[in-house]
Amino acid sequence: MRRILLNSLVFSSITLLGAGAAMAQAGGQSPGQSPSTPQSPSSRPTSPNMNGPAGPGSADNPDATTMTKKVDDKKFVKDAALGGLAEVELGKLATQKASSDAVKQFGQKMVDDHTKANDQLKEIASKENVSIPDSLDSKHQSRIEKLSKLSGPDFEKAYVKDQVKDHKKDGSEFKSEAENGSNPNIKQFASTTLPTLQQHLSMAQDLNKTEKKTSAK
Repeated sequence: MRRILLNSLVFSSITLLGAGAAMAQAGGQSPGQSPSTPQSPSSRPTSPNMNGPAGPGSADNPDATTMTKKVDDKKFVKDAALGGLAEVELGKLATQKASSDAVKQFGQKMVDDHTKANDQLKEIASKENVSIPDSLDSKHQSRIEKLSKLSGPDFEKAYVKDQVKDHKKDGSEFKSEAENGSNPNIKQFASTTLPTLQQHLSMAQDLNKTEKKTSAK
């Protein structure tokens, strides 16, 4: 009985040792599983560098020329001519209807500066064969008629507010032409006139602040 038990233990040990050797030879892999082959760097799929600089013409970095807003030189000249004519007429109204000396003086400056700019624009338009209006259109005329019905403080308040709004618009248009226009002479006119318009805007804003303080009292 003791011999039979001893033989059984020896047989079990041999069986266990054989199984362990087989597992070690297989590299610890389960049956039916094939060893994986490491992927070489060249075979790995590459993803685009999302954080890197985009090339010219790409969606993230379109060509600079497509980002530049082109300006219609002829339209600019026409709009500038109409705006200049309107400023002269409104300046004349200010000298007649305003009760404040500061507003009267500002109106006279508008007449002087815009008359000079209008004359320069006429010369350039003639050289470039660009036709410009010599009278106001209905839009600008209605603006003048609206203000002509007012006088004294009411006129001053409306006129100064109008001047702030209009010179902001003019300044933006002249800056755009100066930077992005195609015609050198028209671009030069916009560039040299822009500082004057910016000065007008600053003066109008100061007058607007004064009007608000006066109204608050």
